[in-house]
Amino acid sequence: MASVGALLMLLPVAWTCSPQKADYVMVSCFPNAIIANVPECPYGWEIEQLSLGGVCYSGIHSPGYYRFIIPDLTPKNHSYCGTHSEYIPGKDPKYVFYNSIVSNDTSLTVRNQPVNYNFSCMYRAAYLVNNAVFSQRVATVYVNNGSLGTFRSQLSMTVFTNSKFLYAKDAPYVIETSEIGSEVFIGIEAKGLSNRFKVVINNCWATPSPYSTDKKRWSLIISSCSSDNTVSIFENAKDSRSTFKFNSFRFQRLEKVSTVWLHCEVQVCDGERLVCQPAPCSSRSLLAEAEPSGGVLTAEFHLKGIVRHVAYTC
Repeated sequence: MASVGALLMLLPVAWTCSPQKADYVMVSCFPNAIIANVPECPYGWEIEQLSLGGVCYSGIHSPGYYRFIIPDLTPKNHSYCGTHSEYIPGKDPKYVFYNSIVSNDTSLTVRNQPVNYNFSCMYRAAYLVNNAVFSQRVATVYVNNGSLGTFRSQLSMTVFTNSKFLYAKDAPYVIETSEIGSEVFIGIEAKGLSNRFKVVINNCWATPSPYSTDKKRWSLIISSCSSDNTVSIFENAKDSRSTFKFNSFRFQRLEKVSTVWLHCEVQVCDGERLVCQPAPCSSRSLLAEAEPSGGVLTAEFHLKGIVRHVAYTC
């Protein structure tokens, strides 16, 4: 009987956690971080036996799941725990970051089925920022990454008081009829992204309606160049904010319209992998405007007072 009792005491040692046949990984894609979750004890593996990219044993045990976090998508050494990135050019350029959660047992015999959870996050690089310059509203651009998660980045277009771009104007920004032709200072900024991503303004145009496809339009920036001498670009593709100015105007033969909407096609560019700075405008001609794509930010500005013909019109 003593030998049977000893045998019974040795039997319960087989598993320290309840194995799950987990064949999925849940991924959340954030502007500058990725979080991957796998069900706890996948195929019998404990958290200290799983690593991120085969490098980092940094898993966190949350209720029902093992969580692995990539806190920086673009570290200076171009890798965080084996994270790789790829730029996919084309009409709709994208950035893809990918890694894996793998099992690693250093014991002589392995009794669990090996696991390798591959995951990735895809981020679009091009967006359409629709701002009607004079009554600012900030919206969020949402990019869906299929079943992997969501990338969320805020692009905002703001009207500033002067060329120092320190103080934003309160919404709604109203231009008196007598002030038509005055300078309007615009800043477009990306928030929540790594510092190595730059904001590049490709095209900007104005319409008398909130629709960027309105056939009645006036171009301000074409292929990152000023359309005429009433538009000046201060900063473009140098950091997370690009700035320019233009002279205010109204559309002719639209006496009842008091709002001018500004639309800008913007690209988020990885400055450490790509040449983000546009070629000098003096060395090239203005090309046709690119077909817009991406999310939309909207704001408006109003022309106040008695509408009358003025010297500066479009």
